[in-house]
Amino acid sequence: MARKLAVIGAGLMGSGIAQVSAQAGWDVVLRDVTDEALKRGTDGIKASYDKFVAKGKLEAHDADAALARITATTDLEAAADADVVVEAVFEKLEVKHEIFRALDKLVKDEAILASNTSAIPITKIAAATERPERVVGTHFFSPVPMMQLCELVRGYKTSDETLAKAREFAESVGKTCIVVNRDVAGFVTTRLICALVVEAAKLQESGVASAEDIDLACKLGFGHAMGPLATADLTGVDILLHATSNIYTESQDEKFAPPESMRRMVDAGDIGRKSGQGFYKH
Repeated sequence: MARKLAVIGAGLMGSGIAQVSAQAGWDVVLRDVTDEALKRGTDGIKASYDKFVAKGKLEAHDADAALARITATTDLEAAADADVVVEAVFEKLEVKHEIFRALDKLVKDEAILASNTSAIPITKIAAATERPERVVGTHFFSPVPMMQLCELVRGYKTSDETLAKAREFAESVGKTCIVVNRDVAGFVTTRLICALVVEAAKLQESGVASAEDIDLACKLGFGHAMGPLATADLTGVDILLHATSNIYTESQDEKFAPPESMRRMVDAGDIGRKSGQGFYKH
């Protein structure tokens, strides 16, 4: 497989995907709309490489070589010769449609167009292109350098060849894949975590148990590394509210209807670790 990757979006997810790919030998173009966003992304990548070097998990010369394989740009045209393009922008269908429409006209015919979406059906994203058979979901997990899973999502028209190439790419950057064969909103992992967070939030909201005890039950009873409410704080209560609202809108399944307490937390700005307060004080 040729080894040129374009990552669209230099936020936490996009920069993480760029980081592991460059470390695995891919030439990476990291694109965002502002120089400030690109600087934040590349600074984060360098800091992460430095940590791995300090811990003895990466040689300094390998880190330097990986960093040299990343080109940051605000020009979408830089994706034109990419073999794989991964979109990792905000979870809004209109934004993704705009990017995929532009990429469709830009990239070579055999390129794989992938989305890192965690909840929007791939079929809806692919509909913006003239090549839905070349569009696939590659849902990485945060933080990308630490988390081993990649969820591959087959859209309604995704070809077997595209799915195979997406797996080849994800495995080449050190990930283990699961395949979502039917393009339901939220796929497998987001549906599971959203259902668990919604139920946990309802239990806490109605006074059945404290956030601490609910999380402790999941850790000690089910062997989870982290409880659902602590996970919500880490991910961002706003992000999980957005994801579960998307799934509820698509599926009309009541178990994904977010509780009022989650909506009020987001209204108040209590969105987890990044704000200093969520289900827990940080």
